[in-house]
Amino acid sequence: MTTKKSRKETIPPERHDTVRHDIMHALEGAELSAKEVSGKISVSEKEVYEHLDHIQKSLSEGKRRLKVTPAECVSCGFVFKKRERLKKPGRCPVCRSEHIHDPLFAIITIE
Repeated sequence: MTTKKSRKETIPPERHDTVRHDIMHALEGAELSAKEVSGKISVSEKEVYEHLDHIQKSLSEGKRRLKVTPAECVSCGFVFKKRERLKKPGRCPVCRSEHIHDPLFAIITIE
């Protein structure tokens, strides 16, 4: 006789807006890391980075922009200014340290 383990169904949180709109609302008027956005809207950090790429492309046509404050090495102070990827780098190219401040994101209006 085999017994099946009953799994609890995970019910996703009720959303009145899309995930991208929720991220955009969180970033308007605030400068947050992907981890902070993830906590605010209850999605994974990896998913936030995927949506940020699309948000950056869609905002480039209008009067708003995704402002990216680049990641910075805690040990030597190296700033990742030329990095095109939005995700936090794994280690510093100068000192090889893995202690890096997360990049910060905000949505700003350009006149």
